[in-house]
Amino acid sequence: MSNNDIIVSLDIGTSKVRAIIGEMNNGTFNIIGVGSADSEGIRKGAIVDIDQTVQSIRNAVDHAERMVGIQITEVYVGISGNHIGLQNSHGVVAVSNEDREIGEEDIERVLKAAEVIAVPPEREIIDVVAKQYVVDGLEGIQDPRGMIGVRLEVEATIVTGGKTPIHNLLRCVEKAGLRIKDLVLLPLGAGQLSLSKDEKVMGSVLVDIGAGSTNVAIFQEGTIVATSTLPIGGEFVTNDIAYGLRTLTDQAEKVKLKYGCAWYDDAAADVVFKVTRIGSNVDKEFNQQDLAAIIEPRVQEIFQLIQAEVKRLGYTELPGGYILTGGTVSMPGVLQVAQSELAASVRIAVPDFIGVRDPGYTSGVGILHNAIRYYRGRSTSVSNSGGSTKKPTNRTKSSSPAAEGEQKQGLIERLKNMFSEFI
Repeated sequence: MSNNDIIVSLDIGTSKVRAIIGEMNNGTFNIIGVGSADSEGIRKGAIVDIDQTVQSIRNAVDHAERMVGIQITEVYVGISGNHIGLQNSHGVVAVSNEDREIGEEDIERVLKAAEVIAVPPEREIIDVVAKQYVVDGLEGIQDPRGMIGVRLEVEATIVTGGKTPIHNLLRCVEKAGLRIKDLVLLPLGAGQLSLSKDEKVMGSVLVDIGAGSTNVAIFQEGTIVATSTLPIGGEFVTNDIAYGLRTLTDQAEKVKLKYGCAWYDDAAADVVFKVTRIGSNVDKEFNQQDLAAIIEPRVQEIFQLIQAEVKRLGYTELPGGYILTGGTVSMPGVLQVAQSELAASVRIAVPDFIGVRDPGYTSGVGILHNAIRYYRGRSTSVSNSGGSTKKPTNRTKSSSPAAEGEQKQGLIERLKNMFSEFI
């Protein structure tokens, strides 16, 4: 296995941290390893405890390393949240080659030219997404490489984020002993993976319902045009079950995952289970219909809030409808509730790769899908590890003060030129 063919994504969620290892082999892409760990230190999609988040990252990466037998050193990291902003930009450059053939260098230069915009001091540019290129006045070009021209322009969407959440995320990944290859906007990566070309052009809504937050992204005319994060998710369903059944949250989560059904009509009265009630040592028996009576109203409310958020963003009827993803939508009955509440076409997006065929993996695989678009094979994501190779945890603990100083210096340099290489 060639090291240059390996890319790794890191999806840091409220309930799970997932490290997914992908392999490029002769132009084809495969998932070869997945590491997952319970997420600690994240609340409603935001980092609230650095040390706990670092440990969760280490656990997930360690799991992925042991599955594949390689050592992970660089990762593509997903980012989302209400601090994310989108704004339009325009870049213009003269084609540099003597024969006027547009090359990779010209594309990078025009995207850098689009980056030259006024950004508030508390914000940073995360990514530049090209909507279309214009060569000597000819519009609608998606890939100008190889074309002949004098003047190259780009219509782009600039993705910006708050410095504080970005730096906290960088800090956690660096303390886990990893280098960040690039930051990827989660809805953008998931949209490129999950949506068809027509859905992105005609207009559709991608809804990623996680444990602590829900990402809503609007796609239109082939690109992302709006995004928002709601502080709602599967944890709210779990809390309702805990209150309704008078049981512990941990037990409520297990019951939800094993017996949960969001559509009351599909719930079975003969599927029964027992839970230990708070303040008592006696187990009480419930059936799936009792559980569905608690879950369905909360799921209905979640979709009502999603619909209201889409309207707030300025969109009403989008021909592509709603595409659902995220761990919460894997619960039976969620699709029926969504169709009933949203009164639009709704489908659930699932990654079509062995080992990750679950809506909860869409964001992590989407990060890799986004990275492949800019994949150059320039550097090594991982190195082959033998039995004597240390895990990231051990490397971090045994690092010398000089090495720590180098890490801090590397962080500062990366913040200055965060994505000068991958635009």
